[in-house]
Amino acid sequence: MTEIEIGRGKRGRRAYSFDDIAIVPSRRTRDPQEVSTGWQIDAYHFDLPVIAAPMDSVMSPESAIAFGQHGGLPVLDLEGLWTRYEDPAPLLAEIATLDPALATQRMQEIYRAEIQPELVTERLREIRAAGVTVAGALTPQRTQQLWKTVVDAGVDLFVIRGTTVSAEHVSGRAEPLNLKRFIYELDVPVIVGGAASYSAALHLMRTGAAGVLVGFGGGAAHTTRVTLGIHAPMASAIADVAAARRDYLDESGGRYVHVIADGGVGTSGDVVKAVACGADAVMLGAALARATDAPGRGYHWGAEAHHPELPRGHRVHVGAVAPLEEVLFGPSRVADGTTNLVGALRRAMATSGYLELKEFQRVEVVVAPYQRS
Repeated sequence: MTEIEIGRGKRGRRAYSFDDIAIVPSRRTRDPQEVSTGWQIDAYHFDLPVIAAPMDSVMSPESAIAFGQHGGLPVLDLEGLWTRYEDPAPLLAEIATLDPALATQRMQEIYRAEIQPELVTERLREIRAAGVTVAGALTPQRTQQLWKTVVDAGVDLFVIRGTTVSAEHVSGRAEPLNLKRFIYELDVPVIVGGAASYSAALHLMRTGAAGVLVGFGGGAAHTTRVTLGIHAPMASAIADVAAARRDYLDESGGRYVHVIADGGVGTSGDVVKAVACGADAVMLGAALARATDAPGRGYHWGAEAHHPELPRGHRVHVGAVAPLEEVLFGPSRVADGTTNLVGALRRAMATSGYLELKEFQRVEVVVAPYQRS
């Protein structure tokens, strides 16, 4: 692969973001109504290749139930406000009104409250009682502490999500989470990430994960590139991890690990390009936080925004554009890719001549950089 000389002592590989690429229609078109956007991970089938990000601005138990009933996979943040406070509604309202200059400090104070295991159990049981697939997320740091509570509550899918997660964390101070042993001993499928390179993803696949989250520092609420200097352009990252999936399929004798784009997927066009680069599904944060019935009330933030020592994100105003149903299925009242996400994916697949998501991963892609207006 061609590398670019950055200077006499350093070379780097050219990587591409979604804005750098475009899909090319084939010789055939299809009827959009005949296109399938369904996908399956382990024993669980979903009508939409969309996972709701475990972020307090996106998912509450109520919005998780609604999202699941629409055909997506909701994931609740089990380290968020809903597991720290009996009634976090007043705090969510306060966060939406904070002065930008004071938001980070105040959010650090709010999230300093301890996680209550009994609330973890209660929130997950509330979602299960509604009859939708139950998924909860923990960071690697909290997994060893709370995993048994989560599994005992009846979770269907377990998500281990961090800014970056490796299969080999080395520490001289504490015993790290052994992902391979942990996943092997767990009775539920595990989705783990993020990863942003071929080798990192391949090692995560070898732990037995059912899915790998792809992304690092590319979300709307992240400032990771500014604070840590780390960033992975998503088009190249997904394609690299998709290659790891292909090679692991051969290595394992047929075990398929799902690739899930997580970060930087802000519009319907980004969803289309993520699948075109090899993703089986996308995890959406800001795109769903724009719903008028989202918990963030037009604002969006992740755990990085209130880190107690080194915040790598902030609360951003994404606006409230439409109810969740219109964000997913339309009708669109604007032409900026913020609503009717599933309809746009369906039409892009039909225009390019594909009926299934796995087929669409083979669509032709060109490098065609542009600047969003």
